[in-house]
Amino acid sequence: MSRLALPAGLVAARDQWRMRWNRLARRERRLVTTALTVIGAVLLWMLAVQPASRTLRDTPVQLDAVESQLQQMQRQAAESRELRKLPTVKPAQAEAALRGATERLGANARITLQGDRATLTLSGVPGEALAAWLGEVRSAARARPDEVKLSRGPNGYSGSVLLSLSRPG
Repeated sequence: MSRLALPAGLVAARDQWRMRWNRLARRERRLVTTALTVIGAVLLWMLAVQPASRTLRDTPVQLDAVESQLQQMQRQAAESRELRKLPTVKPAQAEAALRGATERLGANARITLQGDRATLTLSGVPGEALAAWLGEVRSAARARPDEVKLSRGPNGYSGSVLLSLSRPG
C-alpha cells in the first residue's frame, strides 16, 4: 500500500510537531490530548449536534404554523369559490349596498363610485367596523378590494380602499 506524498512544507511541519511531542513529558502529553479532545467535542457539538438538535426542536412548531396557514388559505379559497357561484349584482344594488355599508361606518367614512370602481376614504375607523364593512361589501355588492392604503392610529384606521365591482356579464 503506497502512502500519499505530502508537500515539503507539510512534511517539515509534521516532523517539527513530532519532535515537540516527543520532548513533552507524559503528563503534558495527557493534558494536551485531553485539551484537544475537549476542543474537538465542543466543535463537534457546535457544528453538528446543536444545529441538528435545534432543527428537530423547531420543525414541529414551524410545521404547525405552515399547516395553520394552509388551512386558512384553503378556507379562503373555498369562500372565494362560493362567492363566484353567487349571481352577479346589478349596479344599482351594488351601489345601494356600498352606500348602506358605508353609512354604518359613520361620519368617518366616505364612498365615491365611478363606473365599476369604488373608493372608500376612512379617518379613524375601528378595525372591527372596517372588517365588518369589507365582509358586507364582498357579499352584498360583490366588491373586492384591489388597492388598500391604510395606516393605524390611536383612533383606528385611516386611508383609502379601492374596490372593483363585479358587473353583470
